[in-house]
Amino acid sequence: MSAITPPLPTPAAAPSATIGAYARRWVENVRGGELGSLPIIVGLIVIAIVFQVQNDRFLTAGNFVNLMVQGAPFALVAMGIVFVLLLGEIDLSVGYVSGVGGVITALLLLPDGSAVPAGVAIAVVLATGIAIGVLHGLIITKIGIPSFVVTLAGLLGWNGVVLLLIGSRGTVVLQDDLIIGFANDFVPKGAAWVLLLLTVGAYAAVQLWGLRTRAAAGLSNDPMLIVGLRVVGLLVALACVVWIVNQDRGLPYVAVLVGVLLVFWTYVLRRTRFGRHVYAVGGNAEAARRAGINVDRIKIICFAICSLMAVVGGIVLASRLRSVDTNAGGGAILLYSNAAAVIGGTSLFGGRGHIKSALLGALVIASIDNGLGLLGLSSGTKFVVTGLVLLLAVTVDSFSRRGREQSGRA
Repeated sequence: MSAITPPLPTPAAAPSATIGAYARRWVENVRGGELGSLPIIVGLIVIAIVFQVQNDRFLTAGNFVNLMVQGAPFALVAMGIVFVLLLGEIDLSVGYVSGVGGVITALLLLPDGSAVPAGVAIAVVLATGIAIGVLHGLIITKIGIPSFVVTLAGLLGWNGVVLLLIGSRGTVVLQDDLIIGFANDFVPKGAAWVLLLLTVGAYAAVQLWGLRTRAAAGLSNDPMLIVGLRVVGLLVALACVVWIVNQDRGLPYVAVLVGVLLVFWTYVLRRTRFGRHVYAVGGNAEAARRAGINVDRIKIICFAICSLMAVVGGIVLASRLRSVDTNAGGGAILLYSNAAAVIGGTSLFGGRGHIKSALLGALVIASIDNGLGLLGLSSGTKFVVTGLVLLLAVTVDSFSRRGREQSGRA
């Protein structure tokens, strides 16, 4: 008589964490130095209260729209900087790289008989940004020159390119309605509500798909209530934004651009092999190399992304100003963009940070700049305050890192 083979065990249902366990894990993470976006959110609330007390125009709908437009170039450039900071590197050239992007855009659209369509101009500028970043990355990886030196040389060199491109023109006024519309046109108010519903619906679908995928793999899931609160929270937050901006001019198209790129780059970092490799290289480059990761290729791509986002920010800044001149890429864009990435929570030590850091940091920078402007304070005061906020953010990051090391989370 043959033995009866016992049936194979069926996979256990994926465990689901309770609300209490979720809350305890969050508290333990905070105590262990995993602060996430908590400091920056608290900071934004404090900034809003302080400036509103000093000037009651700060929290008006019109000023909120202004904040969106003013902070967009810094957010876009900072998104690229996040990739470089995650490697533990730095890019000091992004300011004048953005200037090169803005100037080339304006020159290609001059109505002197050689103008090209706006789409072609944008494609040329984006390709230029990628080429600049690849050049920086090749010098850093293949020759071995530190990124600080390479990009400092780039700061000087690309400033010279801006001056050469402008030549004796002085100021070049943008001539294309599409480019000007990036920062000066607004989504129709009804369309803004439709866009909100589509965004929340897509987010809910992604959350549910994630639950299903983790359950199929036998992994624990966050409580359904937490997932529901995330969706409702996003709905409420975006509804407040749309309602506020619709009290004034409406939702700027540039805000939609920032949102789309925020989602795209977040997906790249969190859901792709390349993103995992970026974190691995930033955490320990030698260990990543021994694990078979092409460290040089990752660095080159990250610097290419950084310069790509710099020229995108340059186009938006030129659109906002409706012109470019010999100062394109100068001023505060380098300081504010790097500060935005760090203030938003990206670690200078590499390996820790998210794309949302760029957006949150840009909101802080734009709020400080805008609020101090409403109070009639000088540019010197703005730089001093921004510098202090940057120092505070790095201090918080340093203490958080120490806490993670002590708790064994680093």
